[in-house]
Amino acid sequence: MPYLALARKYRPQRFEDIVGQEHVSQTLQKAIDSNRVHHAYLFTGIRGVGKTTAARVLAKALNCENGPTNEPCNECVACKEITAGRSMDVMELDAASNRGIDDIRELREGVRYTTARDRYKIIIIDEVHMLTEAAFNALLKTLEEPPPHVRFVLATTDPQKLPATILSRCQRFDFRRVTASALVAHLEKLCNSEGIAAEEAALSIVVRQTQGSVRDALSLLDQLLAASTDNKLTANKTMEILGVADRKRVLATIKALLEQDAKSALTTLREVFVTGYDVTLFINEVLSALRDAMVLRIAGRNRELVDLSQLEIEELEAIIGDHNPYDLHHYLRVMLDAVEQIRRSEF
Repeated sequence: MPYLALARKYRPQRFEDIVGQEHVSQTLQKAIDSNRVHHAYLFTGIRGVGKTTAARVLAKALNCENGPTNEPCNECVACKEITAGRSMDVMELDAASNRGIDDIRELREGVRYTTARDRYKIIIIDEVHMLTEAAFNALLKTLEEPPPHVRFVLATTDPQKLPATILSRCQRFDFRRVTASALVAHLEKLCNSEGIAAEEAALSIVVRQTQGSVRDALSLLDQLLAASTDNKLTANKTMEILGVADRKRVLATIKALLEQDAKSALTTLREVFVTGYDVTLFINEVLSALRDAMVLRIAGRNRELVDLSQLEIEELEAIIGDHNPYDLHHYLRVMLDAVEQIRRSEF
């Protein structure tokens, strides 16, 4: 059997499985329970946070043989066909490659006919912001007053590119970036399912590279597991494969700054340079850690303001101690100036 990427293997099949988007899942479930499902939804958010997945789960919930239901059974014929992507009544259109007026005219003609078997005909248009102006205009009337058996779900990473006429016809849901703690917990769960012994520090490194995208995190985890021969994932191995700076060196640099220990700072930078890591990228990571340190001193352990795992928060707090947040802000400004100087320097 061919290998299936983790992002596909563990794609959520129920609302409760969608990571970090409870505000969307619960609202859609309540709409189904109260029979107030809108005819057009707009799902927005960065890549890989569950927009298309939520659209497919909604399609299953509406067409499930036991439904409409707030959770699809995933056992009936309708659910299985939608999961496999072969349902005659659920159409997915990639607007990046089907963006012209002729494509929308064909879609508009198709929605006039009743469903082949299921309760609703669900039209999912991914990357909808890629449609041309003429295509948007052709879609307007159908989107505003579709046949009673049709539901639209539009998904986009750039809602600002959509015409106001389209936005006004949809119920909008903004998908959030998944927090570091939620994403680390999700990766731990998947590693346990795969029989992988993963260090929390290793998963924190993975999450830090993804900016809240679940799919990006799973893709990086896939890459790491492919390079692992002993079903173990360590922080050192993760840094080596992904080419990221050693977190210990980042923290060591901040500690040297706070203690005004120039020799230690230069020694750490020399180690970074010798290992071949881009010094500018390293300084950017120091900048990010300094920002987190400043916020921690001002707001305390507010996990919503610093997107770090519990382990990373504890490591940072141990270094910053009771330093004045204004001092941290001063170092942040100095480092920002240093980044510009480093880019122009020959040394």
